[in-house]
Amino acid sequence: MNEEVQNLLHREGMTLASIAKRSVAFFIDELLLSFLLILSLGDAFFEAETTEEMIILTNKFILEYIAMKIFYQAFFTMQYGASLGKLAMKIRVIDINTLSNVNVLVSLNRAVVRVVSEMFFYLGFLWGMMDKSSQAWHDKTAKTLVINV
Repeated sequence: MNEEVQNLLHREGMTLASIAKRSVAFFIDELLLSFLLILSLGDAFFEAETTEEMIILTNKFILEYIAMKIFYQAFFTMQYGASLGKLAMKIRVIDINTLSNVNVLVSLNRAVVRVVSEMFFYLGFLWGMMDKSSQAWHDKTAKTLVINV
């Protein structure tokens, strides 16, 4: 993070969210989305007799699941500045330039790159753990920061 942004955050009384808070928020969001997938698959999921049948059923709906993840992240980040997991952890996403909620395009960019990062063994998230400003790939491309509320 450059010094100008760091000074601006300090002047506005904002602090970056910790990796621990972001991780718990991620876990909450993933649990919620997984639960929604199971509900949407309905009886078919509960009728599966083996773990293999559950995996095959889940894989049939992978594109729908990815679309659901993108919509969920983009909508909540644009509308509330945070997903439900982030709201629970009292953190939110802000635009680096305006220090306010992100717009539709930034939110969509962030959501898509987030899913791509997940597809590449979560390397973008690992990047964020080592970055001075805790920016994962989706934060870098969208020019966002995650701060404490």
